[in-house]
Amino acid sequence: MNFINKNKSKLRLSIFAFAIILFSNCENGETQTVTTKSELVWADEFETDGAPDSNKWTFDIGDGTAQGIPGWGNNELQYYSDRPENIVVKNGMLHITANRETFMGSNYTSAKILTKGLYGTKYGRFEARIKLPWGKGLWPAFWMLGDDSNGTVTWPNIGEIDIMEYRGQQPTITHGSVHGPGYSGATPITKSYELTNDRFDTDFHIFGIEWGENYINYYVDDVLYNQITPADLPEGANWVFNSNQFYIILNMAVGGNFLENPGSNTVFPQTMIVDYVRVYK
Repeated sequence: MNFINKNKSKLRLSIFAFAIILFSNCENGETQTVTTKSELVWADEFETDGAPDSNKWTFDIGDGTAQGIPGWGNNELQYYSDRPENIVVKNGMLHITANRETFMGSNYTSAKILTKGLYGTKYGRFEARIKLPWGKGLWPAFWMLGDDSNGTVTWPNIGEIDIMEYRGQQPTITHGSVHGPGYSGATPITKSYELTNDRFDTDFHIFGIEWGENYINYYVDDVLYNQITPADLPEGANWVFNSNQFYIILNMAVGGNFLENPGSNTVFPQTMIVDYVRVYK
């Protein structure tokens, strides 16, 4: 496994030490606002072996049925657990592992952690360095949800920012999307990024967004490949990304509406390895 020295990775901070600039979008000739965030305000470097830091992460446990939403609304096949077989910190990395096994009525297990109730914020740069798995039916993600802790606003009105979603059978392609009222589920505002000389399962890559008032920029390895603004929404749709704080989620689903279910040739176990998660302002 190709691990890099984390101290070296911290040198990336110097890359961000410049002001707001304007970037020309080569695809359509429009101007994009690029705001570079350089002050680190929250991070997990996964330096302590064992369970994820309970001061930073909580778990979703189960298959969603306790919330009345089987598969959390996506017809997923996994049971999320907090067992070390599914999630553990070791060698300075977080490992989220999907297994094919019979457990609590499901045929697959995996894990999902989130900062809900512990950390949330509005605007900033959010990034994670991740090595993805490979195989049909694997759905790892690094994403954010609007804080619905008061229970008065529900999805998709709370907003969802998918920093990285990935179909395991397409190892060169990742996706960045937003969901909100009128542009959710199968019809998000989205764009894909494709590697030309590499695969996401063979090495680590940095997935990030820079989120400010009325824009969200999407990056892979500091390459800006997408900007979403209110102008991209369907006519009359509401931009729900200026008011709420959002919390962070890391998970690996198995099967579901976003992709095909695992096949007989899908090899298990499969692991999503996270080097760090960082938030800058």
